[in-house]
Amino acid sequence: MGTALLTDTVRLPARGIVVSALGVAQILAWGTSFYLPAVLAKPIADDTHWPLAWVVGAVSMGLLLSGLIAPRVGRLIDRTGGRPVLATSAVLIASGHVILAVAPHLLVYILGWLVMGLGMGCGLYDATFSTLGRLYGRSARTAITGLTLWGGFASTVCWPLSAWLVTLVGWRGTCLVYAALHLAIVLPLYLLVLPRRPAGAAADAKPAGKATPDGDARREVAAGKRTIVFGLLAVVFTAAGMIMSLWSVHLLTMLQGIGVSLAAAVALGTLVGPAQVGARIVEMLVSRYHLHPIWTQAASSTLVATGLVCLALGMPVLAVALIVYGAGSGLSSIARGTLPLALFGPEGYATLTGKLAMPGLIAAAVAPTLGAVLLDHVGAHGTLMALASIAIANLLLVALLGLLVRPAT
Repeated sequence: MGTALLTDTVRLPARGIVVSALGVAQILAWGTSFYLPAVLAKPIADDTHWPLAWVVGAVSMGLLLSGLIAPRVGRLIDRTGGRPVLATSAVLIASGHVILAVAPHLLVYILGWLVMGLGMGCGLYDATFSTLGRLYGRSARTAITGLTLWGGFASTVCWPLSAWLVTLVGWRGTCLVYAALHLAIVLPLYLLVLPRRPAGAAADAKPAGKATPDGDARREVAAGKRTIVFGLLAVVFTAAGMIMSLWSVHLLTMLQGIGVSLAAAVALGTLVGPAQVGARIVEMLVSRYHLHPIWTQAASSTLVATGLVCLALGMPVLAVALIVYGAGSGLSSIARGTLPLALFGPEGYATLTGKLAMPGLIAAAVAPTLGAVLLDHVGAHGTLMALASIAIANLLLVALLGLLVRPAT
């Protein structure tokens, strides 16, 4: 595969190279920020004697900030392209790690996570999806799906790496190593594979009614429905983000609360990651048949609701419920990137993605605290029932969204 010509003077490497480079960057971006506290929180609290609630709470502050800046990040990508924004994210995440590594007290530690939050807002999925949409227009669907396949390995790669580094150089040394990786690997990848200045992809110019090879060029939402569809989509993405954030933080606690031993809970939890990747591979294969991304969202919401209902009702085979849930959460990331593109088109896609991301990221920041309150007041079973109820309501909203947009396939 050769290079794709974007303008008279701007050339982009082959799509596989771009997706692979951004995929490696996403593994490190997610694994050293969002997934970092899963391994480092306890060593940090043990070493510094800072309250664990504040050690973890600083992460929520960073996530909250990443949500607040999401709309501005989207507008910047629409205006300047993804290269400067993603490159800035690598520098910010590296800077956040350096601040964490040298933090003499809790306030500086919190500052480090706020800087990290700026980096996450500029460099995780939403910003990278926006970059791909900016580059490839309507044909970005396969690139977005491919990127999520890479991102699915973030915890698989970085959790063991973090655990090994903590035993070798301590948590502060681990942060310095990750800062160096962002400057030595992630930053050069962004600078080498992305064009210096923005260029509209050729796909943007294709008529809306003709299908592309990726099947994303569908009838866009009529002008009179755009506000309603946007609002529904924002609620659907926000609810999904809240469920997944609460789940990822409190999974082991909830499983133990319904009678599962810690060792078994850890073993069961490892099933979610492979299920996510497996579902994304299936979606990549199915997308060749030009199915509208609303079906990806419908499948995601159905699987998430089914898995949570099975857990809440105490179905005997917990592994099946977790695999079903994991498959649904894996598809959710793809739908978040591809559905807005299909419904609203490539024009202003990055700005739209930023607006849609903001409430979801804010909800994701608040969800762990909400989960702790629910666990204290209604226990693990009650918390699972609440999550299942939200997932069912979200599925109904997706059905309503499908009726409004009425995809052809």
